[in-house]
Amino acid sequence: MVTFDTNIWVRYLTNDDELQARCALELLEQSEAVFLPKTVLLELEWVLRAAYRIEPAIIHQSFLQILGLPMVTVESAGQVAAALGFYSQGFDFADAFHLASSDAAEAFYTFDERFIRKGKEACPPVLKVPEH
Repeated sequence: MVTFDTNIWVRYLTNDDELQARCALELLEQSEAVFLPKTVLLELEWVLRAAYRIEPAIIHQSFLQILGLPMVTVESAGQVAAALGFYSQGFDFADAFHLASSDAAEAFYTFDERFIRKGKEACPPVLKVPEH
């Protein structure tokens, strides 16, 4: 099993550097098993959104495509699936990951009003920090 850095996935998805994209694709095709850490997905979303200005719906589809590759095994698959579900509902991707990774918690507290509005019905629920 091998693991790819974020920049390899960026080349694979964007083809912004033809030589590196071709190398990334060849490496992927030659690999029998590729482990995809959650942290790489988190960074990949940020790079695609912030540096490439790719819309969330396209990023979501790109992630589903990567996760559907037969040689890819993602870390904490259930949490990643939950995070992608939240993301498809309009959650910020990092917030979606934080929430999905807190599946054993009773509540997720934040000061972020948008996150609270989006996540009040989530499991765990996203709650406002109580004021004293």
